Amino acid sequence: MDGMSTDETPNIIKGYEQKYPFIRLIPNPERIVPAAFNAGVEASKGDFVIIWGAHSSYQKNYVSALVNAITELDADLVGGCLETRPRNDSLIAKAIALALSNPFGIGNASFRLGTKEAIETDTVPFGCYRRSTFEKTGLYDIKLVRNQDMEMSKRILKHGGKIYLVPEVTSVYYCRSTYPSLWENNFNNGKWVILTTYFTKTLSSLSVRHFIPLGFFLYLISLPFWAYFSMIFLVPLVLYFLLMSLVATKISFAEKNIVLFPFLILAFLCLHLSYGMGSLKGITRIFTDR
Repeated sequence: MDGMSTDETPNIIKGYEQKYPFIRLIPNPERIVPAAFNAGVEASKGDFVIIWGAHSSYQKNYVSALVNAITELDADLVGGCLETRPRNDSLIAKAIALALSNPFGIGNASFRLGTKEAIETDTVPFGCYRRSTFEKTGLYDIKLVRNQDMEMSKRILKHGGKIYLVPEVTSVYYCRSTYPSLWENNFNNGKWVILTTYFTKTLSSLSVRHFIPLGFFLYLISLPFWAYFSMIFLVPLVLYFLLMSLVATKISFAEKNIVLFPFLILAFLCLHLSYGMGSLKGITRIFTDR
């Protein structure tokens, strides 16, 4: 699925088309993810549908392992664990990848933290679906520029379906390598947490972890007011920095590179503040329609 690329992507894929007849390049003039997903699902013919991302890499048995897992577990959707790696060797890129692999950075997303056995979960990346699942739940919500996969997962669960994370299947995601690019991406993620809730008219379209950064950001911007009445309101902020420092220290020692410490601190702050600020932007967009 090509969102009208202007680089060499179409030509590269057309080269694969000529070599492998089972590969087809399908244009996505809407240039948004759910439109691409829906067109891909409708164009496919098999009993199972796997969503792939072009910014990731996959082990050689990815397809067969997921098809075997979804059959054995009698599931509606299965996926593997996601390993986050830096795009280059800089300390900033490495710190960002480590922050995105730690519960303090991304919450309790099991597919990022890993598992030793197949477990039921709320969503998976690059998953394998039964075609019959789309017939029951419908296709991806075209209004959701982001979070369309998580909303689909919630819809599957709402219809009584089962989603499993399996340990024997892994993919590698190459994350942003600079703080500005991380901020921009995570800001939009936070914004679409609110917009997803607004468009779907239900809080259950996402998980609790997606709303925590908004609460933290609202606490920060209101802190001068509350601190005026009592310094006790500074305690959560002190605890936050203490915990963040402990986590960054632990990671740095585990990586045997204490120089990572300040870069991890900045990565965590960037993750949390950008997401929370983006969520606040989502709220203002609802009322201003901008």
